[in-house]
Amino acid sequence: MNTSLGRRVAAEAIGTGLLVAVVVGSGIQASELSHDVGVQLLANSLATVFGLGVLILLLGPVSGAHFNPAVTLAAWFGGRRTPEGFPLRDVAAYVPAQIAGAIGGAILADAMFARPLANFSTHDRSASHLWLGEVVATAGLILLIFGLTRVGRAALAPAAVASYIGAAYWFTSSTSFANPAVTIGRAFTDTFAGIAPASVAPFIAAQLLGTALGLAVVTAVYAPNVASARRAIDVPSSEPEPASS
Repeated sequence: MNTSLGRRVAAEAIGTGLLVAVVVGSGIQASELSHDVGVQLLANSLATVFGLGVLILLLGPVSGAHFNPAVTLAAWFGGRRTPEGFPLRDVAAYVPAQIAGAIGGAILADAMFARPLANFSTHDRSASHLWLGEVVATAGLILLIFGLTRVGRAALAPAAVASYIGAAYWFTSSTSFANPAVTIGRAFTDTFAGIAPASVAPFIAAQLLGTALGLAVVTAVYAPNVASARRAIDVPSSEPEPASS
């Protein structure tokens, strides 16, 4: 990736912030327009699918569109023993930017709907079945991202990743946070999409476990590809090379 670290970090902060603004804002809007929880979740998931797909398409060529410390850590771990891998210096820059962006995105969403700013959530999500849901959601996300890059299909990432997250809203008990930064950001809004601060640490622990599990599956299924560890979601600006190359 030839873009300067400063520009990539800015893209990660802005992308993660806008992602959380989409998640929280659509949750607020849905809860104001309908009292049916199923309709609220449907609206929230659809907005997230479209918003995430656009953000990956827009910012993927700049930073790799991680928007997620789990993806960043997986990219570093996958290439840590090679000079072409994702460097630890970039991890140290990406992760704080993602967290700061996520918090800013939650505050922005609350501001747009005239809600109290940085009001901690009271939505308790402390339950073992929810933690299992986060393990499954995160493992699947890591498998998808690094599986796509290892077979030369990174150009499909905007549609594939957004579709997976939309599906995981419904097939996981936790509604698929699958992102430590987003989890932290959603603790700063006492709305439909919020999570109580006390529930954050177990969710993140489950997400990190899911990250390790996802990487293990990638290693077991796909042949090594150093470039995939460096790029993560790297949407090419031109036609992708054939998988056989």
